[in-house]
Order: sequence, then C-alpha cells, then structure tokens
Amino acid sequence: MTTADDTDDLDLPAVEDDAATTGAASDSSDLDERLKALPRLLRYAMLATEGAAHIQERLIAEVGELCPGLAETTLWAMTPDSANGLALAAELDRQAVSLDQPALRSLSDCVRLLCLPMPRSADSFDDYRRVGKALVEAFRRVCQEVDEELCCELEEFTFGWAALPAFSNLVSRHASAATNANRIGPIIAEYRLTAAKAALRRKLKEEEERRRQRDAEAAPVDQQEKPATDSTPDHAVVVARLSAEEMKNTKLKEILSPLKSVINVALPLVTAPPPHVVRSTLLFEFPYAAEVIDFALADLVGRATVHLRPLLLVGDPGGGKTRFARRLGELLGVGVWRTDASRCDGAVFGGTDRRWYSAEPCHPFLAVAQGKIANPLILIDEIEKAATRNDYGRLWDCLLGFLESETNARYPDPALQTNIDLSHVSYVATANSLDPLPSPIRDRFRVVSFPKPTADDIDALLPAVIADLAKERGLNASWFPPLDGAEHAAAARYWRGGSVRRLRRVIEAILSERDLHATRN
Repeated sequence: MTTADDTDDLDLPAVEDDAATTGAASDSSDLDERLKALPRLLRYAMLATEGAAHIQERLIAEVGELCPGLAETTLWAMTPDSANGLALAAELDRQAVSLDQPALRSLSDCVRLLCLPMPRSADSFDDYRRVGKALVEAFRRVCQEVDEELCCELEEFTFGWAALPAFSNLVSRHASAATNANRIGPIIAEYRLTAAKAALRRKLKEEEERRRQRDAEAAPVDQQEKPATDSTPDHAVVVARLSAEEMKNTKLKEILSPLKSVINVALPLVTAPPPHVVRSTLLFEFPYAAEVIDFALADLVGRATVHLRPLLLVGDPGGGKTRFARRLGELLGVGVWRTDASRCDGAVFGGTDRRWYSAEPCHPFLAVAQGKIANPLILIDEIEKAATRNDYGRLWDCLLGFLESETNARYPDPALQTNIDLSHVSYVATANSLDPLPSPIRDRFRVVSFPKPTADDIDALLPAVIADLAKERGLNASWFPPLDGAEHAAAARYWRGGSVRRLRRVIEAILSERDLHATRN
C-alpha cells in the first residue's frame, strides 16, 4: 500500500497545466444535468460515449479527493496506459478494504472502464466481467427512473460491454474497450429491435386469424363460406369458386382446410413497382446480365400489376440463373414458388385427382394460397432435367396447359374439380441447355441466354454472396464486415470469373478462416 509520505521519495515530475491540477476536471456529475442522478460508473460510461473532454482527468480528480496521495494515481496521470490504470484500480481495491470505504471500489471500476483495451485471451476476462456486472447492476437500479432516451443509451453501452469477448471480430483492436462497447451496443439493439418487430408482426397476424375464425364461426350458417359475387375490386381476382355444398363436402375437408382463405375470395394482384427501380437493383447485383434484365422487365412496361410472360433462362451451370429468378420475384414483390424439375412429374405439378388419398391441388394454386395473392411467380429450376417417362405424366406436357392464356384462365384442377383462374401467374424456368426440351415447350417460353460473370464483376457480387452466407447462418448481414484488402486479394486470386458457386465457396473459406483467426486471438 502506498501512502502520501511515500510519494515524496518517488521524485515524480509534476503534471503541469493538466485539467486535474487546474480545476478543469470537475466531478463527473457537474457538467450534465441529466447524468447527476446516475451512479458514478454509468456517468463515466455516458461521458465516454459522448466523447466528453478530460474524462480521465475528471476521474483522477475524484480519486484525489477520496484517496489523496497515491503514487499510482500520479503514474496513470503521467502515462495513461492500461498497465498503470490497472495498477491504480488494484490499489483502490486494497484501499477500499483497508480503509473501509466502498466508494473506492466504484472508482476502481471507473478506472478499469476507461483504461481497459480489447480482451485478447480468456485469462484477461476477469476485469471485463467485473466491470460488466457492475454496469448491469447499476443499470437495473436506474432504468425505471431515468428518461427513455437516456435509458436506451445506457442499455446500449451495457449490452455492448457485455458482448465484447464474443464479438471481437467486429471491433477495432486498436480502440479501447469502452469505444468498442459503444460501437457494438447499437448493433445489438438493432438486432433485438428487428426480432421484436418480427415477433409483433407474428402476434398481430395470429390475432387477426383468430378474429376471422371467430367471426366465421359466429356468422349464420347461410352466410358461411358464401361464394364471392361477380363484383370484384380493382386489381383483384377470385381464383377459385366453390359452392356452399362443395365447401361442406366431407371428401374435400382435408384438402380445403388450409385453402379456405383463398377460395371464394377476391385475392389482390400485386402492383408493379417502377421498372427502373427494379432494374437498378438487379443491375447492381448482376452487372454482367444487363441484357437479360432488360429482356425480363420489358413485360412490365405499361402494366399496372405484375405479370411476366413465360421466361426461360439458358446458360452454363453456376452463372446465377436461379438466384436471378428468385431476386426478380422478390423485387417485384410477389411470392416465389420453386419447383425442382428433376424431382417433379406432371401428376404432382398439375394436381392429383380427389379420388386418391393423396389428392392435392396444382402447384400454381398452392403458390397462390401460400402468398394469398393472385399473381405469384413460379420458378421451375433445371427444366431440361425433367423425367422423360410418362408413367405419371411428363412435367413438360403438364406445363402446356399453364403456359397458354386460353387454358390457364380456366384450368380444371383435379383435386378441387372446378375451373380456377391462373392467368395472372408468372413462370420463369432455368436450363443449362435447350437440347432435351421438346419444341412445344420452347415455343411457349421467351428464351434468353444468361451469361457468366467475369473477374471484373467480383466487387458487385461480394455483398450479395456474403449476405446469403450470413442468412444461412441465421445472422444479420451487418455481423459480417466487408472483406479487407488481404481477403479481397485472396478472393480475386482464386476466382477469376465463371461460376458464382465457386466464388461462394471461396468467400465461405475466407470467412471460416477469419472466424478461426478471431477465435485464436
């Protein structure tokens, strides 16, 4: 333990004209009215967050008031590094015990808050855990008493500090722990806010479904499941109509149960967004496919609602055809129903007759039911790989009835045994080659060649690839910082154009290496 008399023998030079000696470093509660009621540790956390001047000097002044004459205080004032700061914190802890002054432990935590760097190993986590526990305890005491804005700021910093060891790959190694806690806090808050909004939307949707069910059960029998009249709102279509007697058919009970919300109901047609907005987004993600983008979006010119004539994207494997089709549907605001042609036959896609125990409506109507819109997009992936055997009907032959405007407006669904209006459904198919496809299929699709990206497109492709990898891991893309210089150079070295799948594997390997490196550090 060091006393005031001992400091005279150290012959330490005076700290001239600093804020502590001139009086500029007043108590941390003197400068901001809204911080006065906070515990000392939270006051210094907020001062660090706001980038206030002379924070360390203010703390030194408080240490000098409560525990004067410590050599460790002078050393930290002269050389404000983490080693001197931790030495002062340890001495304050000893003084707190020997002098029976608990307030010195609060000062000790404040010193650690300001001097600690980023944690580098599990052995050094004790100091961070101690400050974290103190922050949480102080926050719990005041969170109900302070205004909402200040409470949010305190919560962000507290959670940010607690997350420091777990998110070392998202912060700057050269910045202090307090600075990085201030950076991580808003990220965690945004992630929690997004999750809360999603939970609220699910809750409201469930409550709306329960309300509709109660209303339907309370309605008179003669009004239940009443077919829609001919008066349909603008930009809406009644896709399937069934009489009250058919709706009560016991044989149809299992089929109709999940479909009641889209039968005898005018379903909306999704309004077409401005084509130039969709084009600019697609061009950013697929800079090598400008001609394909213009070809696909030409059908939207002058249309009020979304509808594309059958489109077939033909190109080598790995060029991004499937992802382009999916992103096209997402940006147009319609649901995307994907069908793998290699695993689908005509009996499955076109629907199964109700006389069979496995009766099921056609896939386009299931897509309508899934999105509760009348104009979803059907993605038929690798159409050239559809089975050529006709035991259950070929997919190619089944598709002809959906691709013709004369037949898709009154398609006879075998499970519902009624004509349904699928004239607003869009179809996009992908293929590696046209050779296996029969001529009737080729005639009904608009065929366009889909190119492969080049090495010059890597900068445009990286954000989308990283975002997809983040989504696979169940994380927000903001948790994955862009590639740094060395990582970008490695990606460019191992991928020089061609398959996007190969670029994806390269980026996945780079991110895995980044995770391993972060874990070792």
